[in-house]
Amino acid sequence: MDPKEFGEFVTAWCPGCGNFAILKTLKAALAGLDIPPHKLLMVSGIGQAAKTPHYLRCNGFNGLHGRSLPPAQGAKLANGELTVVAVSGDGCSYGEGGNHFLAAMRRNVDITLLAHDNQIYGLTKGQASPTTMQGQVTKAQPLGAPSNPFNPVAVAIAMKVGFVARGFAGDTELLLDLMQQAISHKGFSLVDILQPCVSFNKVNTYAWYKERVYRLGEDHDPRDWSAAMAKAMEFGDRIPTGVLYREEKPDFAARFPYLAHGPLGKQPVDRDALREVMETFA
Repeated sequence: MDPKEFGEFVTAWCPGCGNFAILKTLKAALAGLDIPPHKLLMVSGIGQAAKTPHYLRCNGFNGLHGRSLPPAQGAKLANGELTVVAVSGDGCSYGEGGNHFLAAMRRNVDITLLAHDNQIYGLTKGQASPTTMQGQVTKAQPLGAPSNPFNPVAVAIAMKVGFVARGFAGDTELLLDLMQQAISHKGFSLVDILQPCVSFNKVNTYAWYKERVYRLGEDHDPRDWSAAMAKAMEFGDRIPTGVLYREEKPDFAARFPYLAHGPLGKQPVDRDALREVMETFA
């Protein structure tokens, strides 16, 4: 399948933005999995990363800030035949959407979250985000970000999410593989993607990441929870990328037998059962 099936669009991103590499890689990943545009749903919140569905020919839902995951989960439960991918930035996914992030990990609905993590709020011009390093000076924090940074992959592994990975926009070969593995995984998948913001984050640049990022080797067993947690906590002089943790378990839909019969919209309505339910509220 040709990645061009997902269209070519003029974007509003800054020249050099890491989002370009992520978008190109996502198209290649979807094409490699032979997922046609009409069977794909891209859901986002608000932000520069959240513009991604605007630049793909497929089903799309652009929601509120921090609210990409609720409609993504609802859509997947309503129509399990769709491949559902939520995409947003670190501020949207881990800040405004932090509680939805926790709820999605608990439920284990079969969707993928691609979090473009540039450690800054890019759309609103450069204030500290949940993943900004403590002490980093920004336009809104001239004395340095006062809070400890949020570690999304460590939280996900602590909650034993079935697929947890970290990628880097500057290593698209690995990122392509991670996206395809995440989308193919049955259950909730997280790919936290280190994505330089060339306009508003002058610390975590491509050069900064390339000095620190390294691929996990074959000696790392993603089924080993303790080893995964140790790697998740490694962020500084060395930053591991790859599949940190993997665990196979039933997804949320498996708990509801009627979802096994296909999309809810294609199933017949049992009006007698509905009437009985409604009468209990009379």
